[in-house]
Amino acid sequence: MPRLGAFPLFALSLVALLPAPVMAQPAPPPERTINLLVYGDDPCPQGKGDEIVVCARRPESERYRIPKKLREKPEPAGGPGWGSQVATMEATQRQNLPNSCSVNGAGGFTGCTAQMLSQWFAERRMQESTGTP
Repeated sequence: MPRLGAFPLFALSLVALLPAPVMAQPAPPPERTINLLVYGDDPCPQGKGDEIVVCARRPESERYRIPKKLREKPEPAGGPGWGSQVATMEATQRQNLPNSCSVNGAGGFTGCTAQMLSQWFAERRMQESTGTP
């Protein structure tokens, strides 16, 4: 007897696997969609036949401007600041000037004492900031 009770349940599960009748499909989209920017009081053109025309209206003052996406400059992603770039350029150019402590240029030897003193003061400031005696 328990077998006969299971047969109707099995038959119902097979019925669920049968293909369902096809539902009404929505109409296919139009052939062409056109997106336009319209400035000021310019009219939006009408679509021909199956075309859809979508217009976005902008003020007249924006007509001849560069688009906002291209106008905005991206934020710098880090890198050295202007102060360090200027210091690097000055140090690079100083090699050929007087008081530069180099063998190049006239009077290049005259800056060796000043360079040693500035290095000593920088080391002292570094020691004082770290708290080392």
